Amino acid sequence: MNPDKKVIADQLIERINTSPYVLLVDYTGMTVPQFNEIRKRLRGVGSSLHVTKNSYVKVAGASRGFPEALNADLKGQTAIVFGESDVCRAAQVVKKFRTETKRPGIKSAVLDGQLLTPEKVETLADVGSREDLLATLLGVLNAPGSSIARAIRAKAEKDGGPIPEEAPAAEAAAETPAEAPAAEA
Repeated sequence: MNPDKKVIADQLIERINTSPYVLLVDYTGMTVPQFNEIRKRLRGVGSSLHVTKNSYVKVAGASRGFPEALNADLKGQTAIVFGESDVCRAAQVVKKFRTETKRPGIKSAVLDGQLLTPEKVETLADVGSREDLLATLLGVLNAPGSSIARAIRAKAEKDGGPIPEEAPAAEAAAETPAEAPAAEA
């Protein structure tokens, strides 16, 4: 390989090795303002879009151990999306931009060494961000405790007994006994 091309391929390999995912998109027909806009949106979610030769992506993918089936999608005008953060957010940006402009088309993706079809990438875009999933999980975990508290309160109101007061989190933390200091020898 030409030394200049080797430098470019090595830079691409370094970027791909630091990214947990790679999305391949077809940028046929995109204008420069559209490119600038999608790059700006992807930067906002910790990802980036790069246009490079398909042969460089093949070399980088082979060094990273990507599935051979990925090479079938490395034809035509291909741009690569990668980043160090959430793959779902990057997929959401690409999907939303495509609904607005009809471009770029999703070819495939690699996530944790597994090849994903365009349909699976669409599913990732629908999942939501990590923060959204954590908020949903927190709501699910809090639901049983909240239900019990409401049931106790309703029972107390029905029986005419004292209604338990809701203690602020700071007061609840202050009421818990502190750990006793260890005795010195």
